[in-house]
Amino acid sequence: MATAVVVVIAGVLRLLNLAQPKGKIFDELYYATEAHDLVTRGIEWEEKNNAAKYVVHPPLGKWMIALGEWLFGFNEFGWRISAAVTGTVSILILVRVARRMFGSTMLGCAAGLLMALDGMHLVLSRVSLLDIFLMFFVLAAFGTLILDRDARRRRWLRALADGLDPTAPGHAGRPRFAVPWWRLATFALLGCACAVKWSGVWYVVVFAALMLYWEAQTRRSAGVRHPWRDALLDEIGWVVLGGVIVGAVYLASWAGWFVSDNGYLRHWLRDTGQREVPVIGALQNLWHYHQEALKFHTGLQTSHPYQSSPWQWLLLGRPVAFEFHCYETCSGSTPTIEVLLLGTPLLWWSFIPALGALAWFGIARRDWRTGAIGVGVIAGLLPWFYFAAADNRTMFSFYAIPAEPFLILAVVYVLAAIMTPAHAAATTGGADGPADAGGDRRLLGAIGAGLYVLLVAACFAYFYPIYVGNTIPYTDWAARMWLGSRWI
Repeated sequence: MATAVVVVIAGVLRLLNLAQPKGKIFDELYYATEAHDLVTRGIEWEEKNNAAKYVVHPPLGKWMIALGEWLFGFNEFGWRISAAVTGTVSILILVRVARRMFGSTMLGCAAGLLMALDGMHLVLSRVSLLDIFLMFFVLAAFGTLILDRDARRRRWLRALADGLDPTAPGHAGRPRFAVPWWRLATFALLGCACAVKWSGVWYVVVFAALMLYWEAQTRRSAGVRHPWRDALLDEIGWVVLGGVIVGAVYLASWAGWFVSDNGYLRHWLRDTGQREVPVIGALQNLWHYHQEALKFHTGLQTSHPYQSSPWQWLLLGRPVAFEFHCYETCSGSTPTIEVLLLGTPLLWWSFIPALGALAWFGIARRDWRTGAIGVGVIAGLLPWFYFAAADNRTMFSFYAIPAEPFLILAVVYVLAAIMTPAHAAATTGGADGPADAGGDRRLLGAIGAGLYVLLVAACFAYFYPIYVGNTIPYTDWAARMWLGSRWI
């Protein structure tokens, strides 16, 4: 019931007046239009030149936008509904993931509510950009990866209970063979993430490494003599198969391009006088297309008024204005509309201390959850620091959205730690003993966590008008520009 309440809150916030503001805002100009091309032609199309359009992102996110347009028409609601539904479902997934990780419905709902009340997640759930779909598939893959961990550990526990000797050589020291369906689902979802944006590939790498680490740790706990060696020998085949699944899902997302004759560079070999054999030639053409797209990404240094560096993202140093309009001179009580891609400040400014605490607890407690959360943050943020240093690439704050579920899990982990009673020996000393002190700590921690969530909710409510484009007086708009020109 509590989960349903959180999901309903998230859904209402994302669906209410979804068709506002009117028209295509920010990069909807590209993605909503390209999605419509996929509905009508199966490929992206440049009407001005009456030719296939050169695009630099894979098609899956645009196909998801296209589904909404196919169902509801080529209008604001049609090109935004898929993002709204995806954003809402991602909150449901986060609730279930957090509940599994922390063993608490309250903490699971707290995680979902924090993401439901985040401005960046809300705005991206109400526009037809690709990033909400990337975040969704990454989070879903993380959820299935945890389910795989649980299933594999249960498999070892059952085998040990049945008398398995983990020190025995070969298959005699291993549980009976079983297909890791959750693991295969993880790789399929990661393939979907890569088919939305290439940055999903970092999660393929870190999740595969995390899976192998968990396998080795499971074997160490079971008493296997060479846990890392055996984990690599036993599981490397599944990793290879997982890579094949990722590649197959990714290629499947290009089906419209493959079946067309006029997709961009679809017959590059033939058009340049080279031999183009069936199937192999199509793959060669797609590879060349990807080489050209990679050149674009690595050379993207065009200045943009809302670009930002990765070190600014958690500080909310430069949000992105998707829409801004003053009906008259911007002053006084002039009606003003803005859709500002800005994380809820109290929530985002708590991410940095939460990450510091997560690192501390990871060292002090050696808790598997800290590592799992940490690698999700690293995969979502660290590559962008490299690109910023290596080629000064043009970047935007919404590139951080795949890391947001993990950042929220870090906050919830700290809240859980605050509520955890100190370890003390049980006594029979009456009501004033350590057991009561532990209960007091749990109660006070729960009150503190609840107060934090309420403050985040209040902060979200204050900024809500500039998340959804409500009309407010200019003075009210200016009062919300807490960092002055950095937010304007």
